[in-house]
Amino acid sequence: MVFKKMLGAFGVGAPAVDTVLSNPNTRPGLPLAGQVNLTGGSHDVEIDHVSVGLVTRIEIDGAEEDYDSFVEFHQQGVSGGLHLREGQQLVLPFQIVMPWETPVTDLYGQRLPGMTMGLRTEVSIRSTADKGDLDPVYVYPLPVQERILEAFGALGFPFKGADLEHGQIYGLHQSLPFYQEIEFFAAPQYAHGISEVELTLVTDPHGVHVVLEFDKRAGLFTGGHDSYGRYRIDHTEAEHTDWSRVVDGWLREALEQHHAHRGSLGGHAAGGYPPPGYGHDHGYATPAYGHHGGGHGHHEEHHDRGSGMGGVLAGAAGGAALGFGAGMIADEVFDFGGDEEEAEE
Repeated sequence: MVFKKMLGAFGVGAPAVDTVLSNPNTRPGLPLAGQVNLTGGSHDVEIDHVSVGLVTRIEIDGAEEDYDSFVEFHQQGVSGGLHLREGQQLVLPFQIVMPWETPVTDLYGQRLPGMTMGLRTEVSIRSTADKGDLDPVYVYPLPVQERILEAFGALGFPFKGADLEHGQIYGLHQSLPFYQEIEFFAAPQYAHGISEVELTLVTDPHGVHVVLEFDKRAGLFTGGHDSYGRYRIDHTEAEHTDWSRVVDGWLREALEQHHAHRGSLGGHAAGGYPPPGYGHDHGYATPAYGHHGGGHGHHEEHHDRGSGMGGVLAGAAGGAALGFGAGMIADEVFDFGGDEEEAEE
């Protein structure tokens, strides 16, 4: 194998590094394994450490305008101090466990537009770190995440886009400094009350928190704010639930609760948020959703209305959610061997 990157931070004759993933396809909570191949340069060097880190691109609200930034959100040490001789080849295996909140980047073999994920290798010599290029990583949804996404597709919601927002969702425990929003235009049967839906799935070892944000521009949600719904789903419910019915219930509950709220106020605005008890079990998201209190109208400029996922990714006619080809993700995509069952546990 040709080693693709010299450690440029250390000048002429520096070592070379190549990181190889055993399988770049993974899911939240599962391991990502590989090896770092080091080849000594024209002289011996003392390496302080070698590490790998997961990197993605997030959207950050700036003082004057929003901007994208690449951030490393999870790091794993590969090696501590070691002596690399001139021309020596070293193979350093590693395994990094994907955080449960890792955003989904791929579905049915297709990358979600707007999503970026990679593994970056860092080699430190004499307290100077060389951060390598990104090796692509493909994060597929867990079963319960996939069923929910499929349900939106089955109900006719055209895919709008996906991105990562910097900040925390009010009232939820999060380990990462961002959350994923998967955006849909409203299906025709809901378009009288909803123009867009933003779906956020915050996952942990036991299940997923589902946060729905309904766009205020439809005119139903008064008071200048969007409205929200929250639900908690266990991983064990993935295979034993009619998800189209469940998601339809969430959406109709949002409309019914809002109509009831407007009726009790005589049709006048009063803060714009649903009454207590909105949503299932966990109430509703307050105006402090995110780190600046919600309001995501700035997403509209990034996407073309009507470009459903089928048009963007050339999904098969009659396929499953988001216009991708029909059918579940093949187990062969992951090929974890005997480690998969242990990792999922």
